[in-house]
This record gives sequence, C-alpha cells and structure tokens, in this order.
Amino acid sequence: MKWNKQFEYPASMRSSIEGKRHYEITGKKLPSVTTILSATESEDKKSSLEQWRNLVGHDTARKITEEAAARGTAMHSILEHYVLGTNKLDMTETGTKAHEMAEEIIKRGLTNRLTEIWGSEVTLYYPGLYAGATDLVGIYDGVPSIIDFKQSNKMKRREWITDYFTQLGGYAMAHNYVYGTNITQGVNLICTKDNYYQEFIVDGQEFIDYQHEFLRRVDKYYAQIK
Repeated sequence: MKWNKQFEYPASMRSSIEGKRHYEITGKKLPSVTTILSATESEDKKSSLEQWRNLVGHDTARKITEEAAARGTAMHSILEHYVLGTNKLDMTETGTKAHEMAEEIIKRGLTNRLTEIWGSEVTLYYPGLYAGATDLVGIYDGVPSIIDFKQSNKMKRREWITDYFTQLGGYAMAHNYVYGTNITQGVNLICTKDNYYQEFIVDGQEFIDYQHEFLRRVDKYYAQIK
C-alpha cells in the first residue's frame, strides 16, 4: 500500500456538550456522527439494549461495555500505528488481545486489499451539520472507500449493523462534499474477541440509501435539540 496525501484534512478539537461528543472545526462546534446516531436510534434498539442490561445485570453490563471499549481503543491504536509504518507494543492483557485482533484485520483485510491511503484517523465534516473521525480513507479493492475498524464481543449479522453502514454513509457524504470526491463504497472490518474476522462492504444504490438515511437522522437530531 502507498500513501497519497492529496487532501488537507482539518485539525479539530473534541469537546463534550451535555455529555455528547462534538468537534470544533473552523470555530464551530458540530455534533459527531456517532452522537447523532445515538440520539436518534430506534425505540426497538433502545428497548433491546435495556432488556440485555436487565438480563445480565447493570453492573455486569457496564463491565462488559467498558472492557469492550478498552479493547476497541487498543486495537484501533495498533492498527493506526501499522498504517503509519510504526510499531506499538501493549503488553497488558487487554493490549495482548487487541494485538491478536488487529493482526487478523491486517492479514485478512488490509494486506493486498488496501492499495492506497489518503488519510488515517481522518477528521471529516459537513459544514454546519456534523463532523466525525473515520479510521481510513483510501482505495480498497480498487474502489475509493471509507474504512472503519470495529471490535465485537460476538460475530455480527449484516442486518444487525445498519447503523455502521449509516455511519459510513455520513463520512462519505462529508468527504465528497468538502473535497469533491466520489467515494462510493463503505467498508467495515470487524474482529471479535475470539479472533473471528468479518468484512462487510456496502456500495452502489445501497450505499446511497444509507447516506439518505443518515440525512434523515441528522434532520431528526436537529428537530430534537430544538
């Protein structure tokens, strides 16, 4: 893979407004993509999450969530260092597991598939509406793509991760609007804590539909905060 730094991505500062992540870009604080998706998730999804918490117990649920977040943070850091051509060693228990998961994504998702990198840990924004940070932008399987890494406690089904695709759609719209690109593909590379690797690609009309879905969520979010 090669670097092609053809775009100048903005510096940003993250902040929290009423507990919700925002990005300060060009003097404006914009809600993050994940903040918008979280605030507008369906009642069914909220209910399912609450049922799970009640089933396992709220203390256990919090522990599971915190451990997953720590693994995800460590895995993302390792993958970022790999893309940048540097090494990072984390010999903690969480770091060791994260290294194993990252290796699966590198071996099966990045090697020979990611041929060109435009940016890593890229801050993207749609002026006046939203902002966010995606893990990679570049050429994946010969197609301009937004690429996000995910850790999971268990394997996923495609119908379970529609918000992942909506998130990718939001990032693609922002990149295409600001930089005049034509990103037509979103890629999720997922590894479970048991080192089970999954790849989910969304493109074509389906990807356009998810971009439209994200715009609907943006409208819903701003209607709520008013």
